[in-house]
Amino acid sequence: MSGRRLYRRALTNSRLTSFTVQVKESDLWIAVSSQSFRDTFPEQVESIVLNSRNVIEAFLKEEPHFAAALEPCLFPPGAPRIMRKMVVAGNKAGVGPMAAVAGAIAEEVGFYLAKKSTEVIVENGGDIYLKVVEPIRMGIYAGNSPLSGKIALKMEPNQTPLGICTSSGTVGPSFSFGCADAAAVLSPSVPLADAAATALGNRVKGITDLEDALDFARGIEGITGALLVFKDKVAAWGAIELERV
Repeated sequence: MSGRRLYRRALTNSRLTSFTVQVKESDLWIAVSSQSFRDTFPEQVESIVLNSRNVIEAFLKEEPHFAAALEPCLFPPGAPRIMRKMVVAGNKAGVGPMAAVAGAIAEEVGFYLAKKSTEVIVENGGDIYLKVVEPIRMGIYAGNSPLSGKIALKMEPNQTPLGICTSSGTVGPSFSFGCADAAAVLSPSVPLADAAATALGNRVKGITDLEDALDFARGIEGITGALLVFKDKVAAWGAIELERV
């Protein structure tokens, strides 16, 4: 995804007011109910993101092996709450805890804003916390796939709060062992959706891997749906409703 994150132009809705927050490598796009928006929200969110990052970075200084771990690990007693959530998510999905970091931060911000607004969207590098009161469509960006920007997930209010996270082996800076153009996962836990999207994407190296990857997603407790885009093919399982854009 480009540095300007041009895909965010599609994340618009007349009933919502949006803003962005950047803290170091964290680059968030946030939308809340226009009636609930306050000028203080950007500063409050920046504080949450900075605190979350500081907690994670301090932990990684004490336990540096967690930063490079690509497989499940045990966390030591006294590990901070956000790090425990990342480790649990990574363990369920069979990947390292840092695969859940963007989702964990998005969830921290989402939980805070959900106390102040009836509707909240927090997007952190393709990983989303979603809470809505009306149906909403979330477009799928899949790089050079001919399906990129042509299909969308339709989300109903009763599905939210929900995490919608996407990994790609062909788009963006995130590390992947696979070559899926998009691997999207739905879960009430945003860190779990984030970690599972990475794990799902890792398994797709060709079209014959799509069904096996979905079988893997079915086996992760807490996952409610999964979607894969590989070139001109789509495979989906669970609470996935697709619409043409």
